[in-house]
Amino acid sequence: MEQEKQLVAAQRTFFYTGQTKSIEYRIRALQQLRQGIEKYQQRILDALRADLNKSETEAYGSEIRIVLGELDFALEHLEEWATPKPVPTNSAIPDGTSLIYPEPYGVALIIAPWNYPFQLAFGPLIGAIAAGNCAIIKPSELTPAVSRLTYDLIHEMFPSEYLAVMEGEVETSTALLKEKFDYIFFTGSTGVGRIVMKAAAEHLTPVTLELGGKSPVIVHQDADLKLAAQRIVRGKFLNAGQTCVAPDYLLIHEDVHDKFLELIGAEIQDKFGDDVMKNADFPHVVNARNFDRLSVLLQDGKAMIGGRSERDQLLIEPTVLGEVDWKSPVMQEEIFGPILPVFKYADLNPMLDEIVRRPKPLALYLFTQDEDLQNQVLNQVSFGGGCINDTLSHMTSHYLPFGGVGESGMGSYHGQQSFDVFSHHKSILKRSE
Repeated sequence: MEQEKQLVAAQRTFFYTGQTKSIEYRIRALQQLRQGIEKYQQRILDALRADLNKSETEAYGSEIRIVLGELDFALEHLEEWATPKPVPTNSAIPDGTSLIYPEPYGVALIIAPWNYPFQLAFGPLIGAIAAGNCAIIKPSELTPAVSRLTYDLIHEMFPSEYLAVMEGEVETSTALLKEKFDYIFFTGSTGVGRIVMKAAAEHLTPVTLELGGKSPVIVHQDADLKLAAQRIVRGKFLNAGQTCVAPDYLLIHEDVHDKFLELIGAEIQDKFGDDVMKNADFPHVVNARNFDRLSVLLQDGKAMIGGRSERDQLLIEPTVLGEVDWKSPVMQEEIFGPILPVFKYADLNPMLDEIVRRPKPLALYLFTQDEDLQNQVLNQVSFGGGCINDTLSHMTSHYLPFGGVGESGMGSYHGQQSFDVFSHHKSILKRSE
């Protein structure tokens, strides 16, 4: 408790010096961060292999490359973002000039999850630096190798009164949340998100909550089935399904149901080999507790594809579950693993009604060429963001804010939105004397 208090106090004192508000200081910090990532790149890859068995290709593409892209985008646009913006003035004040000044909040807390432990720690950090804040990162204790390299990288490149990392178990997070921060950015489960928001309320601290939920994927009868199979398999089984925006369940039109499942099976085989259980590069489940949770869900229906698992290896092969219904246990929680329940439909409307009755998902994916159907789904269903005829790609764009709605989260980031979320936009009206 005392260590957390002292660190927050030191960062607040440093923030009050005003150094972090200088655009030149922020640019240098982002450049230093990039240098640190480049220096630590192999260690980052090794840590992601140790914690989650991610191959170097998957680790670089889904973690390092995304962070470097955000960094470069921020460096390119930071001066523009940080410049006060003139806006029109009410005609009743003819001698007035109106401007909006973005200013940093102060000391930010970033609580990172375990599923993309590098990307989801350093991505928000870019926004915090760009906006001119000090920041403390609390990495996940479930990915200890990434947690340690995060500490080492930040500790080597920056003074702790500016940027710091606090490792530890749940007790460390609890102690940090008792301190007064100026902003809290949390990525994780909805349940823990409630705890974070409750703690933030004690100090009236604003929060961004990047949570999760059961994200549906819909394949209509007119979809390009082969393309849909490729993109759903990629999106669902990346990181063994441990992705907050992974397709959580699949709705298939009955006319193409059987053919589409054949294509899914063929695509799994093509991507992961004839026997996924012997694929040394398929990511494993993060720990035994999550493996046991998923093993229970594996029994909840009929494995139409896959279904095997090895607890000693924390390995579950890509599995498609049939014979489930909306009341099945597998449909009551976010799966967060390589299990994909499947429903077939003749009329999509009852399915959309079922989605709408449930908590708002973080993502939705729709495969169809029918623009009327696309518009119907977009207008009828509230969700964080998503894709038409693709999966996951929306979260890779610097120009599309990423975030949830309702129980899937609040607030968004990526690109300029990362700068904006860590900034207070101060409205100023000037008048001549």
